[in-house]
Amino acid sequence: MASLKKAALWTTALALLLKLSGFIRESVIAKQFGISAETDGYNLAFGFITLVVAMIATGFNNVFLPMYVKRRTEGAGDSNANALLNWTMILFAMISVVGWIFAEAFVPFIYGNMSAEVEVIAVNITQIFFAFMTMIALSGLLESYLQSRRIFVPSQLAKLLATLFSALFALFFSDIWGIYAVANGFVFGTVVGALIQTFYLIRSDYHWRPDTKMESDFRKAFIVLIIPSLLNSVVGQVNLFVNRYFASGIGDGPVTILSYSSLITSIPTAIYGTTLAAIIFTLMSEQVDKLDEFKGTFFRGMELSFVTLLPIAVGLGIVGDAVIEFIYERGAFTATDTQLVYVALLLYLPIIVFQGMQLMLSKSMYARGKTAVVFRISVTTIVVNYIMNWLFVDDFGYPALALSASVVSIYYFTVSMIVVYKDLGMSEFKRFMRMSGRVVVPAIAMGLVVWGAKVLAGASTWYPLVELAVLVPLGMIVYAVVLKVAYPVGFNRLLRMVKRG
Repeated sequence: MASLKKAALWTTALALLLKLSGFIRESVIAKQFGISAETDGYNLAFGFITLVVAMIATGFNNVFLPMYVKRRTEGAGDSNANALLNWTMILFAMISVVGWIFAEAFVPFIYGNMSAEVEVIAVNITQIFFAFMTMIALSGLLESYLQSRRIFVPSQLAKLLATLFSALFALFFSDIWGIYAVANGFVFGTVVGALIQTFYLIRSDYHWRPDTKMESDFRKAFIVLIIPSLLNSVVGQVNLFVNRYFASGIGDGPVTILSYSSLITSIPTAIYGTTLAAIIFTLMSEQVDKLDEFKGTFFRGMELSFVTLLPIAVGLGIVGDAVIEFIYERGAFTATDTQLVYVALLLYLPIIVFQGMQLMLSKSMYARGKTAVVFRISVTTIVVNYIMNWLFVDDFGYPALALSASVVSIYYFTVSMIVVYKDLGMSEFKRFMRMSGRVVVPAIAMGLVVWGAKVLAGASTWYPLVELAVLVPLGMIVYAVVLKVAYPVGFNRLLRMVKRG
């Protein structure tokens, strides 16, 4: 446990640094290109990267980790893991070639409403990404293998390098390569990160061999579980592609507006998902046969999600305009653009809370081998998402897409809650609801105080960094004080976790 707490501290710090690098990258892009056809093309192409990352991080990891951890506790070697890694790399090598060759055909097919300028950029950057897709996939696979050994830091460092080099390349080479500098930097950072992960995996007790043969029971069990898990990971990306399809038909700009706003709202869940949720998932995978311990770990995961994510969502709704102004508003990115992104940000806020807790619900089902259940739930979100976009995007434009994403997250969370707590028991559900009620009060109190202070002091007219430096600490203090009164058990548990970290 001491090593896990140390890992949590380091990975959280690196995740924060990763997001800071992401802001630097997006700030440079916004300064150089604003909201334009170039940024739309880049964001459309990057959707294929998020698809592969989701397939590996969600689809592969959620099946591989529990199976591999169980085999290791039984004293099995690495032959199955080697074969699985080798076959997966062969598969992605073929995907890389096919994607590079046929990008000119499938990119316009998926995003059929693009303008001619956006299409050229989206196709070219997609070809760059597919040329190096094998290395991108390898980086994601190595994260799973390192995680199985409770090694978390190198994977965070690899992600940091991909983002950092994207920012550096955008800063120093955008005059030469234009928006393509961002893609080139991402590829370079990914390759360096994969090499670092490989080094740390070799340093552990993992022994790679060019094996291609797996034990029949391992292969059959993996195939049975991986198919619905991969399909489930693709569902989220299908929803993303659906949203971008509708956004690309509105004109140049909406894809970038949604991308900038969703980047901010994704910060809390991304940090949580790549750090603490990864560690909690590892623990649940180890405790799957110890139901009481499993329930305790799961509850602490849900509690941690709600206690940390709810006040962030409330606070971001109040000071989000200052956040956007500080990060993006310079050069080609204007005050008008800030307001456009802020509207989308407000509509995205429910995702912070519900997607964060949904992650824990899904992880609990994956740990217990219920990948098919997760898929059956998630696949219905495609229908909900498409219908909402189809009904409202023509009348309300890009805000309808942000609202649709939030509704989908609430729907997904609600159905998953029913399934998980039906299995864990009504007593666990009541435990969660008691905790939730006690956390809502401090979040509301914090929101009212921060909003009142912002209005009374006229903070909207201040320099954004000054506004954030005053209002954010005020909100944190108010929330901590009221949480200690309303939910002392949760407050003390959170405080102990921070101190022991």
